[in-house]
Amino acid sequence: MAPPLGKPLRRRGETSTPVGPSRRSLLAGAAALGALGAAGCSRVPTEASTGGGDQLERLKAAGVVRLGIAGEIPFGYIDKNGKLTGEAPELAKVIFKRLGVDRVQPVPTEFGSLIPGLNSQQFDVVAAGMYINPERCEQVIFSDPDYQMLDSFIVRKGNPKGLNTYKDVVEKKAKFATGTGYAEIAYAVEAGYPEGDILIVPDQVAGLNAVEAGRVDVFAGTALTTREVVKKSAKAEVTEPFRPIVGGEPHTDGGGFAFRPTETNLRDAFNEELAKLKESGELLRILRPFGFTEDEMTDLTAKELCGG
Repeated sequence: MAPPLGKPLRRRGETSTPVGPSRRSLLAGAAALGALGAAGCSRVPTEASTGGGDQLERLKAAGVVRLGIAGEIPFGYIDKNGKLTGEAPELAKVIFKRLGVDRVQPVPTEFGSLIPGLNSQQFDVVAAGMYINPERCEQVIFSDPDYQMLDSFIVRKGNPKGLNTYKDVVEKKAKFATGTGYAEIAYAVEAGYPEGDILIVPDQVAGLNAVEAGRVDVFAGTALTTREVVKKSAKAEVTEPFRPIVGGEPHTDGGGFAFRPTETNLRDAFNEELAKLKESGELLRILRPFGFTEDEMTDLTAKELCGG
């Protein structure tokens, strides 16, 4: 979910300050995350302070890049076999290999610790599908986004109340649910839904259960997560993706990789390879196994998302 207005929230709406476990950090692979984290928490060498940084050259010399991940499916996680995977790590493997760095090493942490961990040199790059927003752009520099994301609703089969936007939810006085800390809270409130009436559930699975049980009429989440969670449901369906209204205008979010502010050379080299993958269509091939479709491909830039 998109970050709520005026708050530096996490990629899909959860806080970027350490406030306890992230909503997906306890998913499958948590034990493996802990083990790998213990092996990968030492600090990286101090970066150069001049001329765009020399981190890329240092990574080439070391032959390995450390990726900050947050244990979130499908964005960056350790699978049940102890293997690093997810859309961001798999993309990082391809791009860094092209840049002359053959290996990637995960450094698992809480989502809220990713930016502080990057800037304190605990790892080299944030590879967690992080939403790019102005608040974060004041702390780190971003690659151009490798995906964009819209919102969607989980509703009962046939969408009996015709709920396709937040405005519909308000006008039809539907019972509305979304996840803990999700940006969809802010979107619903901006549309006029009373915040105190929103049912807050842990995640999209709990949201699906609430819709199926009739406790709510609609659950709001990202198009990708809602699409994936309803696949095996006989009672619910997902609506068409749509752009929420932010500040009176339709809004689209995008996620990318974060780098330390001094390392513009590394960011620029990364962007060059990312652009080639977009142009060739290989980017979609890399991301498709994680539920991404043509609808999530984007020409947005980090500058646009940073408000520049």
